[in-house]
Amino acid sequence: MELDLESLPRHVAIIMDGNGRWARQRMRNRFFGHKKGTEAVRSVVTCCRDLGIRYLTLYAFSKENWNRPEREVKALWGLLGKFLKAELPDLIKNEIRFQHIGDDDGIPAFAFERIRTAEIQTAHLGKLVLSLAVNYGGRQEITRAARLFLADAMKNGGYATGQISAESFSHYLYTAGQPDPDLVIRTGGEIRVSNFLLWQIAYAELYFTEILWPDFGKDDLIEALKEFQHRERRFGRTGEQVREHREVSSDCAAETAHIAKARSDDKQRAPSGLSPIPKDN
Repeated sequence: MELDLESLPRHVAIIMDGNGRWARQRMRNRFFGHKKGTEAVRSVVTCCRDLGIRYLTLYAFSKENWNRPEREVKALWGLLGKFLKAELPDLIKNEIRFQHIGDDDGIPAFAFERIRTAEIQTAHLGKLVLSLAVNYGGRQEITRAARLFLADAMKNGGYATGQISAESFSHYLYTAGQPDPDLVIRTGGEIRVSNFLLWQIAYAELYFTEILWPDFGKDDLIEALKEFQHRERRFGRTGEQVREHREVSSDCAAETAHIAKARSDDKQRAPSGLSPIPKDN
């Protein structure tokens, strides 16, 4: 099966798992695995940009990761700071907008400075929006959004039950303004979502692979995208409804292309000084 470049997901989210096990298999310390994992980040970001995927979200450090050994946590923050500093010129060159999703509180000052610098200097770019989930938890994001929602409601004199909707609530999430992920990939063999984008992945396709994150590259991402394209996304409808909608959309697209070509041909044949066939009202 070839990859259909016309049917790619708009938003891919990845749980990057397996750095520690990858290092342990090579008789190295966990930090070596984390460092090697940054190479996989570069590969996946480049591939998404080249394919034209507009949004990529990477799960880098969860709220629960604070429970890891202090030495490892400190090394992770140091690695993040160095990575952002080193990658910033390429982010700008490749028109990639960087943004952080997660809680600012608790992030070491030097790492927070790198995060903010990357956000500010790439804010005007948009070839790809790269979101890094750092100091992030899905449940914490939802409770934070609820607090903000209620605070705004109280400022405006309260709210009516009818004013509460999934759409209005989503404006208070870290991912406000982004489409929900279409595809969630988890490397490392575990089959769970680990408190990642719990609100946003309600209708996402989930893809789990045994490949450890440092070994995950362009070819592996393309395999995940092919699997995504092989699935039938129903959103509550029957398979027959989905196929019928797809056929109608295909017919409409073909008719639109035919009309556009006919108008183009008429315009090219039109004598100088005469107008081509008028557009339909």
